[in-house]
Amino acid sequence: MPKILLAEDDDSLRGFLARALERAGYEVTACADGEEAVTHLGENWDLLLTDIVMPGMDGIEVARQAAARQPDMRIMFITGFAAVALAAADRTPAGAKVLSKPIHLREIVGEVERMMAA
Repeated sequence: MPKILLAEDDDSLRGFLARALERAGYEVTACADGEEAVTHLGENWDLLLTDIVMPGMDGIEVARQAAARQPDMRIMFITGFAAVALAAADRTPAGAKVLSKPIHLREIVGEVERMMAA
């Protein structure tokens, strides 16, 4: 079963995402912020799905640390701030995908499935 590390500071969105991905057949570890997500980077993950803008450590830094530890990990960002997504594009690990909120759960699951199949 593919493993996803999810970092999202919005409690309700984090819960919805985790449940949708679990129903799609993924094992999900959901974290409330970047600091918590980093504590799990010693494990093997297939995908990091992270919000970009979070209090404390942002998703870009989580992704950088994840890519340094596990270069083959796929990385996907979700953000409600288009300007942040554009500004972050040059600081994100190669191959990372950025999705803009609002986005339907089915779309996120579909994007995850496409990324995992690539």
